[in-house]
Amino acid sequence: MYDLIIIGMGISGISAAIYAKNSGLNVLLLEKDTPGGLLNKINKINNYPGYSEVAGPDLSLALFESVNTLGIPYKIAEVESIEVKEDKKIVKTTLDTFESDFVIIASGRKNRKLGLSNEEKLLGRGISTCALCDGALYKDKEVAVVGGGNSALEEALYLSNIVKKVYLIHRRDTFRADASLVEQVKMQKNVEILYDSEITAVVEEDNKLKEILVNKEKHLEVSALFTYIGFEPNHDFLRTLEITDKFGYIKVDKNYETKIKGIFAVGDCIKKDIYQLITAANDGAVAALNVRKQKNVKKKG
Repeated sequence: MYDLIIIGMGISGISAAIYAKNSGLNVLLLEKDTPGGLLNKINKINNYPGYSEVAGPDLSLALFESVNTLGIPYKIAEVESIEVKEDKKIVKTTLDTFESDFVIIASGRKNRKLGLSNEEKLLGRGISTCALCDGALYKDKEVAVVGGGNSALEEALYLSNIVKKVYLIHRRDTFRADASLVEQVKMQKNVEILYDSEITAVVEEDNKLKEILVNKEKHLEVSALFTYIGFEPNHDFLRTLEITDKFGYIKVDKNYETKIKGIFAVGDCIKKDIYQLITAANDGAVAALNVRKQKNVKKKG
């Protein structure tokens, strides 16, 4: 039995765990994949206090070291469901079932898919959502990146130093990424930008990506396609709780509590205006402190 279970070991979840542990709460962290979450897929970060520049995996490691230094227990297990029984929260995972008074959901977001019929089949076979993870596999080859935000342009820049050529495909005529980043991309001689373009098919051969079809007419023979077309909340285990909006984002109040007493949510899985590392860390800290307040009230009661 725990005071608090935190689902997700990204920056918001670990921030919550640190504040909870330092507040004297008995806390458990749950993570289904790699601690750090999407941080592990980011090449460079230059807007986080304390670092002029840091690689995403290095920041993930620093966060994980904080967990170990403080002795915060964690389990690598996927959450299957959350059930509420009176004041108790029952968290069922692929490993075991755990109970707590409070839950903080910090499950983050996952990459949105293009929606093509064979896209899922070709993940890891030419289609990737992580240039940092897979870029080296395509050294001196031609690849494509789809997207128009900071993530897409950052990864196009990263790949331009590895591959022969990068096709940067964007469905609009202007990018929504930072202006300085757009200028950097435009200066790369081996990056070709395709505006007003959409990928309408991915063609496979021998169970691998062979080429992509753009706007139903332009064939591009590429060895890899890296997709960065946005994100969607990552919490299939919430199906029965009815605490999300129509887009799947969790709705919370100013204390980061959902409409279900004792269940909080933080970071990129909640509905908010700004999605940044620094705001995710803030969310986790505030939610943990509000859990502590409610715990103290229950003790007095």
